[in-house]
Amino acid sequence: MSAEGLYQHLAGGQTTVCRAWLVTRRDGVRLGFTDHDRDLSFDGATFRAESGLTARALQQTTGLAVDNTEAVGALSDASVSEDDLLAGRFDAAEVRAWLVNWANTDERVEQFRGTLGEVTRAAGAFRAELRGLTEALNQPQGRVYQRGCSAVLGDGQCRFDLTQPGYFAARAVETVQDRTIFRFAVFGGFDERWFERGRLVVTSGLAVGSVGLIKNDRTVGAGREIELWQAIGPEVQVGDQIRLDAGCDKLAETCRVKFANFMNFRGFPHIPGEDWLTSYPSAARTQQGQSLFAPTGVPGFGS
Repeated sequence: MSAEGLYQHLAGGQTTVCRAWLVTRRDGVRLGFTDHDRDLSFDGATFRAESGLTARALQQTTGLAVDNTEAVGALSDASVSEDDLLAGRFDAAEVRAWLVNWANTDERVEQFRGTLGEVTRAAGAFRAELRGLTEALNQPQGRVYQRGCSAVLGDGQCRFDLTQPGYFAARAVETVQDRTIFRFAVFGGFDERWFERGRLVVTSGLAVGSVGLIKNDRTVGAGREIELWQAIGPEVQVGDQIRLDAGCDKLAETCRVKFANFMNFRGFPHIPGEDWLTSYPSAARTQQGQSLFAPTGVPGFGS
């Protein structure tokens, strides 16, 4: 790649330049686009012409300010489909953009590198926000001191193995309503509300890879009804395979009793609440200086 060659070409006055974008999804799929009228190839990727993708003006600054721009395009089954957007397959995808001499693609310069941000859809088209590399610095750092656990069930901090028997269920979809409510005629072996606050993961079909957060988990006779907080990505059909993961309400007692994982609990259950912070001495209460969380009836802690 020769940026100097491109600069010399631009200085000549008569130019043959276009723009090219490469989108790399987290699942490894690479999609190339160009606003030239013919396909281009470089860096082992093909950049398709007439793909319906265009980019708006790129805003770049010095320092740590976040570079940003927008990509706008028409939904196409061959490149960016509505099902892929609904399934979140383009969330946080890597984006690179070049200014290229289409007559000699070795003469090019990379103008932008970042990730896809918010994606919106309307009238058969999509609009995606492009965020620069400094966006990663615009994130909260450090731990949050709160009573509830700050880890995500099963992540590197929690370390709980969700593949253990009794903590997940793999089934085929029997009845689905509005991509939100899933009903099963016979579904035993788990306590009521066991999957509440857990995840529903689609493992086959058009919506494969889509994840929904479980709002309600109710037993109905010998069956079960699972309700999500919001509709899952693409259409989920009867017969598609799903996996239900046990739910966690982030409380210390749940971590200890339900998951036997209290050694990895990432919260601070003994932080005083607002009632304690605003309390004042009262003759109606015993003032012995004992621990707020001491068990009753234990010598040395009062009664």
